[in-house]
Amino acid sequence: ASAAIKRYVELGNALNATALDAIGTEYVCLLNATQLKAIDPPSLRVVSLNPSACSQETKNLLYQKAKEAFSDQHHLPAYYELILPYLEGAPAADLKVLSEHDVNMNVATFVTLRRDSLMVLTPREVQGLLGVHLPELARWQPPVRDWIALQRQPELDALHIGLTGGVQEGYINLVTPKFPAPSSAPLGTVAMVFHLLPALFLSFLMVSILS
Repeated sequence: ASAAIKRYVELGNALNATALDAIGTEYVCLLNATQLKAIDPPSLRVVSLNPSACSQETKNLLYQKAKEAFSDQHHLPAYYELILPYLEGAPAADLKVLSEHDVNMNVATFVTLRRDSLMVLTPREVQGLLGVHLPELARWQPPVRDWIALQRQPELDALHIGLTGGVQEGYINLVTPKFPAPSSAPLGTVAMVFHLLPALFLSFLMVSILS
């Protein structure tokens, strides 16, 4: 199938609605990045593909094509249903916008979103996305638990669905820094510096007291 698609494109044929209908969901994951970028966006208006089994790169590229295909319906209630098959490739910025339109996304869809997109959503934005399905969030594990751990607990409490495990008030999530490689200074020099530290510190205190 991959060879047939490649040959079809090499002969100068367009990846239009007819071609995409023939490829279908069964073979859409075989399309490489170049082929995906060659898809005529309006074709997705009449052909519905499901890239859920594809690589993240494929999902990302198909989402962009679908977004372009339905751009003129972006503010209509039907937009969510049209873009839904491709949402696993949506960037965080687009999900934030979607959260303002009462789409009532089910949690099964929510947990399949791009991880990097999901993790930067605020509790209020997640509430906007899930709507009536929000209470179901408490029953899910990864990646929901990972998302919860990044949120401020007071903001989770404001959802009133019993989510726990967020960052408590007054605490900060710290990322452990990666220290640079040890200095190339001779070990004797390093040892001498550490040996002199107590004396230097004591001298500093004495000067402070006397002044």
